[in-house]
Amino acid sequence: MKKRIAIFASGSGSNAQKIMEHFKYSNLVEVTLVLSNNPDAYVLQRADNFEIPSHVFDRQAFYDTDEVVDILKRLDIDLVVLAGFLWLVPENLLKAFPNKIINIHPSLLPKYGGKGMYGDKVHKAVLAAGEEEHGITIHFVNENFDEGEVIHQAKFRVEPGDTLEILKFKGQQLEHQYFPKVIENLAKKYN
Repeated sequence: MKKRIAIFASGSGSNAQKIMEHFKYSNLVEVTLVLSNNPDAYVLQRADNFEIPSHVFDRQAFYDTDEVVDILKRLDIDLVVLAGFLWLVPENLLKAFPNKIINIHPSLLPKYGGKGMYGDKVHKAVLAAGEEEHGITIHFVNENFDEGEVIHQAKFRVEPGDTLEILKFKGQQLEHQYFPKVIENLAKKYN
């Protein structure tokens, strides 16, 4: 039986798109639902393009009710994937899906992680610090931002003259390459 995943995203959803593409004809994994806290997020259009249902929720529903957890349970979700989702995951969701929520972060954690560290803010901090290498981390989610157990990291060299746009591009290439593969490997383990 296919493993059913739900993708949470707050913005454009380029990682969600790569995941949907990767599993479109898979016998192992099915993207069952895309969820967002942003009704204007482009990820919702991407989900629609793949004919994958979506659900939008607000802060009150996410933190003060079981609405989101109930939807995921009703759909028999096996794995929750955070792909550019910016809110801290509440305790009720963590308890409902122990060690079954993963996130991707645009740095080599534990460096440049934590509350407020996402997207361009991470890359700007890496440039300001003069780091020689940078990369991505895919990790399990716990009650703190970016502190869950690391599943996979991939690195690239920061070359002299690299700009914010170049770091973003290099990082996204790694995200798009590895995130679907890591999800696939986890799905195999859950069988």
